Amino acid sequence: MVALYAALIAIANGYQVAFMAPTELLAQQHFRTLQKFLSGSQVRVCLLTGSGNAAHKKNVIAQVGDGGIDLIVGTHAIIEEAVSFKKLGLAVIDEQHKFGVLQRLKLREKGASPDVLIMTATPIPRTLSLTLFGDMDISILDEMPPGRMPVKTFWVSENKEKAAYDFIRGEISKGKQVFVVYPLVDQSEKLDLKSAITEAERLRNEIFPEYKVGLLHGKMKSSEKEQAMADFKEKRYDILVSTIIIEVGIDIPNATVMVIEHAERFGLAQLHQLRGRIGRGGKQSYCLLFGTPKTDLSRDRLRTMVNTCDGFKIAEMDFRLRGPGEFFGTRQHGLPELKISNIFHDLPILQQARKDAFEIVCRDPSLSAEEHQKIKNMVMEMFKDRLDYLL
Repeated sequence: MVALYAALIAIANGYQVAFMAPTELLAQQHFRTLQKFLSGSQVRVCLLTGSGNAAHKKNVIAQVGDGGIDLIVGTHAIIEEAVSFKKLGLAVIDEQHKFGVLQRLKLREKGASPDVLIMTATPIPRTLSLTLFGDMDISILDEMPPGRMPVKTFWVSENKEKAAYDFIRGEISKGKQVFVVYPLVDQSEKLDLKSAITEAERLRNEIFPEYKVGLLHGKMKSSEKEQAMADFKEKRYDILVSTIIIEVGIDIPNATVMVIEHAERFGLAQLHQLRGRIGRGGKQSYCLLFGTPKTDLSRDRLRTMVNTCDGFKIAEMDFRLRGPGEFFGTRQHGLPELKISNIFHDLPILQQARKDAFEIVCRDPSLSAEEHQKIKNMVMEMFKDRLDYLL
Protein backbone atom coordinates (compact mmCIF):
# COMPACT_ATOMS: atom_id res chain seq x y z
CA MET A 1 0.00 0.00 0.00
CA VAL A 2 2.90 2.38 0.69
CA ALA A 3 4.22 1.81 -2.83
CA LEU A 4 0.75 2.19 -4.36
CA TYR A 5 0.10 5.54 -2.66
CA ALA A 6 3.55 6.80 -3.70
CA ALA A 7 2.86 5.65 -7.28
CA LEU A 8 -0.51 7.41 -7.39
CA ILE A 9 1.03 10.68 -6.22
CA ALA A 10 3.68 10.46 -8.94
CA ILE A 11 1.13 9.58 -11.64
CA ALA A 12 -1.20 12.37 -10.53
CA ASN A 13 1.68 14.80 -11.10
CA GLY A 14 2.26 13.59 -14.65
CA TYR A 15 5.05 11.08 -14.06
CA GLN A 16 5.47 7.39 -14.88
CA VAL A 17 6.26 4.72 -12.30
CA ALA A 18 8.43 1.60 -12.60
CA PHE A 19 7.87 -1.23 -10.11
CA MET A 20 10.67 -3.83 -10.26
CA ALA A 21 10.54 -7.25 -8.56
CA PRO A 22 13.22 -9.97 -8.63
CA THR A 23 11.14 -12.90 -9.93
CA GLU A 24 8.38 -13.42 -12.45
CA LEU A 25 6.18 -15.02 -9.79
CA LEU A 26 6.45 -11.94 -7.58
CA ALA A 27 6.06 -9.50 -10.48
CA GLN A 28 2.90 -11.30 -11.61
CA GLN A 29 1.53 -11.25 -8.06
CA HIS A 30 2.18 -7.51 -7.72
CA PHE A 31 0.62 -6.88 -11.14
CA ARG A 32 -2.57 -8.77 -10.22
CA THR A 33 -2.79 -6.96 -6.87
CA LEU A 34 -2.31 -3.53 -8.44
CA GLN A 35 -4.84 -4.34 -11.17
CA LYS A 36 -7.35 -5.21 -8.47
CA PHE A 37 -6.79 -1.97 -6.54
CA LEU A 38 -6.74 0.17 -9.69
CA SER A 39 -9.75 -1.37 -11.41
CA GLY A 40 -12.15 1.39 -12.40
CA SER A 41 -9.41 4.03 -12.30
CA GLN A 42 -7.76 5.74 -15.24
CA VAL A 43 -4.29 4.47 -14.34
CA ARG A 44 -2.77 2.48 -17.20
CA VAL A 45 -0.79 -0.45 -15.79
CA CYS A 46 1.11 -3.22 -17.59
CA LEU A 47 3.44 -6.15 -16.91
CA LEU A 48 6.85 -6.76 -18.48
CA THR A 49 8.95 -9.88 -17.79
CA GLY A 50 11.62 -11.83 -19.63
CA SER A 51 9.25 -14.54 -20.82
CA GLY A 52 6.14 -14.23 -22.92
CA ASN A 53 5.19 -13.18 -26.41
CA ALA A 54 7.82 -11.07 -28.23
CA ALA A 55 5.18 -9.00 -30.02
CA HIS A 56 3.47 -8.22 -26.69
CA LYS A 57 6.75 -7.12 -25.13
CA LYS A 58 7.53 -4.91 -28.12
CA ASN A 59 4.11 -3.28 -27.80
CA VAL A 60 4.54 -2.69 -24.06
CA ILE A 61 7.99 -1.15 -24.57
CA ALA A 62 6.60 1.17 -27.25
CA GLN A 63 3.75 2.33 -25.01
CA VAL A 64 6.10 2.98 -22.10
CA GLY A 65 8.35 5.02 -24.39
CA ASP A 66 5.57 7.27 -25.68
CA GLY A 67 3.90 7.71 -22.28
CA GLY A 68 0.95 5.41 -22.94
CA ILE A 69 1.66 3.46 -19.76
CA ASP A 70 1.54 5.09 -16.33
CA LEU A 71 2.72 2.17 -14.19
CA ILE A 72 4.89 -0.69 -15.40
CA VAL A 73 5.45 -3.75 -13.19
CA GLY A 74 8.19 -6.16 -14.11
CA THR A 75 11.42 -8.01 -13.49
CA HIS A 76 14.95 -7.20 -14.66
CA ALA A 77 13.34 -6.85 -18.12
CA ILE A 78 12.48 -3.26 -17.11
CA ILE A 79 16.16 -2.26 -17.07
CA GLU A 80 16.99 -3.70 -20.49
CA GLU A 81 18.47 -1.21 -22.94
CA ALA A 82 15.38 -1.33 -25.20
CA VAL A 83 13.15 0.06 -22.43
CA SER A 84 12.92 3.83 -22.20
CA PHE A 85 10.47 6.06 -20.35
CA LYS A 86 8.90 9.29 -21.47
CA LYS A 87 8.90 10.73 -17.94
CA LEU A 88 9.93 8.35 -15.15
CA GLY A 89 9.35 9.99 -11.79
CA LEU A 90 9.34 7.09 -9.33
CA ALA A 91 11.23 3.79 -9.28
CA VAL A 92 9.98 1.18 -6.79
CA ILE A 93 12.32 -1.72 -6.04
CA ASP A 94 10.82 -4.61 -4.11
CA GLU A 95 13.02 -7.12 -2.27
CA GLN A 96 15.99 -4.81 -2.69
CA HIS A 97 18.49 -7.38 -1.39
CA LYS A 98 17.90 -9.48 -4.53
CA PHE A 99 19.32 -6.79 -6.83
CA GLY A 100 22.89 -5.62 -7.29
CA VAL A 101 24.02 -2.02 -7.00
CA LEU A 102 24.46 -1.67 -10.77
CA GLN A 103 20.99 -3.08 -11.47
CA ARG A 104 19.38 -0.54 -9.16
CA LEU A 105 21.49 2.19 -10.73
CA LYS A 106 20.30 1.18 -14.22
CA LEU A 107 16.68 1.62 -13.19
CA ARG A 108 17.34 5.02 -11.68
CA GLU A 109 19.11 6.12 -14.86
CA LYS A 110 15.92 5.45 -16.86
CA GLY A 111 14.66 8.83 -15.67
CA ALA A 112 15.93 12.31 -14.88
CA SER A 113 16.72 11.81 -11.20
CA PRO A 114 13.53 9.94 -10.24
CA ASP A 115 12.58 9.34 -6.63
CA VAL A 116 13.45 5.80 -5.50
CA LEU A 117 11.45 3.71 -3.05
CA ILE A 118 13.18 0.56 -1.82
CA MET A 119 11.29 -2.14 0.08
CA THR A 120 12.65 -5.14 1.96
CA ALA A 121 12.01 -7.15 5.10
CA THR A 122 15.75 -7.40 5.77
CA PRO A 123 17.98 -4.50 4.64
CA ILE A 124 21.34 -5.70 3.30
CA PRO A 125 24.43 -4.52 5.26
CA ARG A 126 25.28 -1.79 2.73
CA THR A 127 21.76 -0.32 2.89
CA LEU A 128 21.82 -0.35 6.67
CA SER A 129 25.11 1.54 6.66
CA LEU A 130 23.77 4.09 4.15
CA THR A 131 20.78 4.80 6.41
CA LEU A 132 23.19 5.47 9.28
CA PHE A 133 25.12 7.95 7.15
CA GLY A 134 22.05 9.74 5.88
CA ASP A 135 22.26 8.84 2.20
CA MET A 136 18.94 7.07 2.49
CA ASP A 137 15.87 7.88 4.56
CA ILE A 138 14.27 4.92 6.27
CA SER A 139 10.76 4.14 7.47
CA ILE A 140 10.24 1.06 9.62
CA LEU A 141 6.91 -0.79 9.72
CA ASP A 142 7.45 -2.80 12.89
CA GLU A 143 3.89 -3.94 13.57
CA MET A 144 2.49 -7.21 12.30
CA PRO A 145 -0.78 -7.12 10.37
CA PRO A 146 -3.86 -7.59 12.60
CA GLY A 147 -4.48 -11.21 13.55
CA ARG A 148 -1.01 -12.52 12.72
CA MET A 149 1.26 -14.21 15.24
CA PRO A 150 5.08 -14.39 15.31
CA VAL A 151 6.47 -17.54 13.71
CA LYS A 152 8.05 -19.96 16.19
CA THR A 153 11.48 -21.04 14.94
CA PHE A 154 13.41 -24.18 15.94
CA TRP A 155 16.87 -25.45 15.07
CA VAL A 156 16.46 -29.16 14.33
CA SER A 157 19.54 -31.34 14.77
CA GLU A 158 20.00 -34.55 12.78
CA ASN A 159 18.86 -36.79 15.63
CA LYS A 160 15.59 -34.84 15.93
CA GLU A 161 14.51 -35.10 12.28
CA LYS A 162 12.12 -38.03 12.88
CA ALA A 163 10.33 -36.06 15.60
CA ALA A 164 10.13 -33.11 13.23
CA TYR A 165 8.52 -35.28 10.54
CA ASP A 166 5.94 -36.45 13.11
CA PHE A 167 5.23 -32.81 13.95
CA ILE A 168 4.70 -32.06 10.25
CA ARG A 169 2.21 -34.93 10.00
CA GLY A 170 0.32 -33.42 12.91
CA GLU A 171 0.05 -30.04 11.15
CA ILE A 172 -1.10 -31.63 7.89
CA SER A 173 -3.70 -33.65 9.77
CA LYS A 174 -5.15 -30.31 10.91
CA GLY A 175 -5.59 -29.30 7.27
CA LYS A 176 -2.44 -27.17 7.08
CA GLN A 177 0.25 -27.16 4.39
CA VAL A 178 4.04 -27.31 4.43
CA PHE A 179 6.96 -25.84 2.48
CA VAL A 180 10.21 -27.81 2.32
CA VAL A 181 13.15 -25.86 0.87
CA TYR A 182 16.48 -27.21 -0.43
CA PRO A 183 19.58 -25.30 -1.56
CA LEU A 184 19.96 -27.19 -4.87
CA VAL A 185 17.62 -28.03 -7.73
CA ASP A 186 19.37 -31.31 -8.60
CA GLN A 187 22.20 -33.41 -7.21
CA SER A 188 25.72 -32.04 -7.49
CA GLU A 189 28.95 -34.02 -7.71
CA LYS A 190 30.82 -31.15 -6.08
CA LEU A 191 28.49 -30.43 -3.16
CA ASP A 192 27.29 -32.94 -0.59
CA LEU A 193 23.87 -31.34 -0.29
CA LYS A 194 20.32 -32.58 -0.65
CA SER A 195 18.46 -31.42 -3.76
CA ALA A 196 14.82 -30.55 -4.38
CA ILE A 197 14.21 -33.03 -7.23
CA THR A 198 15.78 -36.02 -5.46
CA GLU A 199 14.29 -35.23 -2.05
CA ALA A 200 10.81 -34.65 -3.46
CA GLU A 201 10.84 -38.26 -4.62
CA ARG A 202 12.10 -39.46 -1.24
CA LEU A 203 9.51 -37.50 0.69
CA ARG A 204 6.76 -38.64 -1.67
CA ASN A 205 7.68 -42.34 -1.59
CA GLU A 206 9.35 -42.92 1.79
CA ILE A 207 8.56 -40.24 4.37
CA PHE A 208 5.08 -38.96 3.51
CA PRO A 209 3.50 -41.54 1.16
CA GLU A 210 0.07 -40.70 2.57
CA TYR A 211 0.28 -37.07 1.46
CA LYS A 212 0.48 -35.24 -1.87
CA VAL A 213 3.91 -33.74 -2.55
CA GLY A 214 4.49 -31.08 -5.22
CA LEU A 215 7.71 -29.69 -6.69
CA LEU A 216 8.76 -26.17 -7.69
CA HIS A 217 12.16 -24.93 -8.86
CA GLY A 218 13.73 -22.33 -11.12
CA LYS A 219 14.49 -24.67 -14.02
CA MET A 220 10.80 -25.29 -14.67
CA LYS A 221 9.00 -23.40 -17.42
CA SER A 222 7.14 -20.27 -16.35
CA SER A 223 3.77 -21.94 -16.99
CA GLU A 224 4.82 -24.98 -14.93
CA LYS A 225 5.88 -22.78 -12.02
CA GLU A 226 2.58 -20.91 -12.11
CA GLN A 227 0.68 -24.20 -12.18
CA ALA A 228 2.63 -25.63 -9.25
CA MET A 229 1.90 -22.55 -7.15
CA ALA A 230 -1.77 -22.54 -8.18
CA ASP A 231 -2.09 -26.23 -7.25
CA PHE A 232 -0.53 -25.60 -3.84
CA LYS A 233 -2.74 -22.58 -3.22
CA GLU A 234 -5.82 -24.65 -4.15
CA LYS A 235 -4.66 -27.34 -1.64
CA ARG A 236 -4.02 -29.99 -4.28
CA TYR A 237 -0.67 -30.54 -2.53
CA ASP A 238 -0.08 -30.95 1.19
CA ILE A 239 3.67 -30.39 0.85
CA LEU A 240 5.51 -28.22 -1.66
CA VAL A 241 9.19 -29.04 -2.14
CA SER A 242 11.09 -26.09 -3.55
CA THR A 243 14.32 -24.17 -3.86
CA ILE A 244 14.74 -20.54 -2.76
CA ILE A 245 12.54 -19.53 -5.70
CA ILE A 246 9.78 -19.13 -3.10
CA GLU A 247 11.94 -16.75 -1.06
CA VAL A 248 9.93 -13.75 -2.23
CA GLY A 249 6.34 -13.03 -3.15
CA ILE A 250 4.56 -16.26 -2.25
CA ASP A 251 1.37 -15.77 -0.25
CA ILE A 252 -0.25 -19.01 0.98
CA PRO A 253 -2.14 -18.25 4.25
CA ASN A 254 -2.87 -21.96 4.84
CA ALA A 255 0.84 -22.90 4.93
CA THR A 256 1.95 -23.03 8.57
CA VAL A 257 5.26 -24.92 8.41
CA MET A 258 8.50 -23.95 6.68
CA VAL A 259 11.24 -26.59 6.65
CA ILE A 260 14.65 -25.37 5.48
CA GLU A 261 17.17 -28.13 4.79
CA HIS A 262 20.88 -27.31 5.10
CA ALA A 263 19.84 -24.07 6.79
CA GLU A 264 23.47 -23.30 7.57
CA ARG A 265 24.06 -22.78 3.83
CA PHE A 266 21.67 -19.82 3.65
CA GLY A 267 22.29 -16.21 4.60
CA LEU A 268 20.28 -14.43 7.28
CA ALA A 269 18.29 -12.40 4.75
CA GLN A 270 17.37 -15.55 2.82
CA LEU A 271 16.35 -17.41 5.98
CA HIS A 272 14.19 -14.53 7.16
CA GLN A 273 12.58 -14.14 3.74
CA LEU A 274 11.81 -17.87 3.57
CA ARG A 275 10.31 -17.77 7.06
CA GLY A 276 8.16 -14.88 5.87
CA ARG A 277 6.33 -17.22 3.47
CA ILE A 278 4.42 -18.64 6.45
CA GLY A 279 2.53 -17.01 9.30
CA ARG A 280 0.42 -15.10 6.79
CA GLY A 281 -2.90 -16.34 8.20
CA GLY A 282 -4.30 -16.26 11.71
CA LYS A 283 -2.86 -19.62 12.83
CA GLN A 284 0.39 -20.30 14.67
CA SER A 285 3.18 -21.12 12.23
CA TYR A 286 6.51 -22.86 12.64
CA CYS A 287 9.90 -22.63 10.93
CA LEU A 288 12.15 -25.70 11.26
CA LEU A 289 15.82 -25.16 10.49
CA PHE A 290 17.43 -28.49 9.59
CA GLY A 291 21.19 -28.13 9.67
CA THR A 292 24.56 -29.12 11.08
CA PRO A 293 26.63 -25.91 11.03
CA LYS A 294 30.37 -26.41 11.20
CA THR A 295 31.49 -22.83 11.84
CA ASP A 296 30.79 -20.26 14.54
CA LEU A 297 29.45 -17.90 11.88
CA SER A 298 26.81 -20.34 10.63
CA ARG A 299 25.84 -21.25 14.20
CA ASP A 300 25.39 -17.54 15.00
CA ARG A 301 23.07 -17.18 12.00
CA LEU A 302 20.82 -20.03 13.15
CA ARG A 303 20.76 -18.75 16.75
CA THR A 304 19.74 -15.32 15.48
CA MET A 305 16.84 -16.85 13.55
CA VAL A 306 15.67 -18.81 16.60
CA ASN A 307 15.89 -15.79 18.90
CA THR A 308 14.09 -13.09 16.88
CA CYS A 309 11.53 -12.47 14.13
CA ASP A 310 12.42 -8.78 13.89
CA GLY A 311 13.75 -8.14 10.38
CA PHE A 312 15.66 -5.03 11.42
CA LYS A 313 17.43 -6.85 14.28
CA ILE A 314 18.30 -9.63 11.84
CA ALA A 315 19.66 -7.02 9.43
CA GLU A 316 21.78 -5.54 12.23
CA MET A 317 23.20 -8.97 13.03
CA ASP A 318 23.88 -9.55 9.33
CA PHE A 319 25.67 -6.20 9.32
CA ARG A 320 27.83 -7.24 12.27
CA LEU A 321 28.63 -10.65 10.77
CA ARG A 322 29.33 -9.57 7.19
CA GLY A 323 30.32 -5.92 7.39
CA PRO A 324 28.74 -2.91 5.61
CA GLY A 325 30.40 -3.17 2.20
CA GLU A 326 31.23 -0.02 0.23
CA PHE A 327 29.38 3.26 0.69
CA PHE A 328 30.47 4.34 -2.82
CA GLY A 329 30.82 1.11 -4.77
CA THR A 330 29.20 -2.18 -5.69
CA ARG A 331 30.12 -4.42 -2.75
CA GLN A 332 26.97 -4.83 -0.62
CA HIS A 333 28.78 -6.44 2.31
CA GLY A 334 32.36 -6.91 3.48
CA LEU A 335 34.96 -5.04 5.52
CA PRO A 336 34.07 -1.39 6.11
CA GLU A 337 36.01 1.42 4.49
CA LEU A 338 36.29 3.18 7.85
CA LYS A 339 39.78 2.57 9.23
CA ILE A 340 39.20 3.44 12.88
CA SER A 341 35.56 3.83 13.90
CA ASN A 342 32.92 1.15 14.37
CA ILE A 343 29.54 2.06 12.88
CA PHE A 344 27.54 0.74 15.84
CA HIS A 345 29.88 1.39 18.77
CA ASP A 346 30.76 4.91 17.64
CA LEU A 347 27.32 5.91 16.41
CA PRO A 348 27.03 9.19 18.41
CA ILE A 349 30.26 10.68 17.00
CA LEU A 350 29.40 9.45 13.50
CA GLN A 351 25.99 11.11 13.77
CA GLN A 352 27.68 14.36 14.82
CA ALA A 353 30.10 14.07 11.89
CA ARG A 354 27.14 13.48 9.56
CA LYS A 355 25.38 16.57 10.96
CA ASP A 356 28.50 18.69 10.45
CA ALA A 357 28.96 17.33 6.90
CA PHE A 358 25.37 18.16 5.96
CA GLU A 359 25.79 21.71 7.31
CA ILE A 360 28.94 22.20 5.21
CA VAL A 361 27.26 20.93 2.03
CA CYS A 362 24.18 23.05 2.72
CA ARG A 363 26.37 26.20 2.90
CA ASP A 364 28.73 25.18 0.09
CA PRO A 365 27.17 22.45 -2.14
CA SER A 366 30.11 22.29 -4.57
CA LEU A 367 32.77 22.58 -1.82
CA SER A 368 34.26 25.49 -3.72
CA ALA A 369 35.19 27.58 -0.68
CA GLU A 370 38.89 27.72 0.11
CA GLU A 371 38.48 26.15 3.56
CA HIS A 372 36.71 23.14 1.99
CA GLN A 373 39.28 22.34 -0.70
CA LYS A 374 41.09 19.72 1.38
CA ILE A 375 37.80 17.93 2.07
CA LYS A 376 36.82 18.05 -1.60
CA ASN A 377 40.19 16.77 -2.78
CA MET A 378 40.15 13.93 -0.26
CA VAL A 379 36.62 12.85 -1.27
CA MET A 380 37.51 12.94 -4.96
CA GLU A 381 40.69 10.97 -4.37
CA MET A 382 39.12 8.33 -2.14
CA PHE A 383 35.93 7.81 -4.13
CA LYS A 384 36.84 8.72 -7.72
CA ASP A 385 34.93 6.73 -10.34
CA ARG A 386 32.47 5.54 -7.69
CA LEU A 387 30.30 8.54 -6.92
CA ASP A 388 27.45 7.27 -9.11
CA TYR A 389 26.81 4.22 -6.87
CA LEU A 390 24.32 5.79 -4.50
CA LEU A 391 21.77 2.93 -4.12
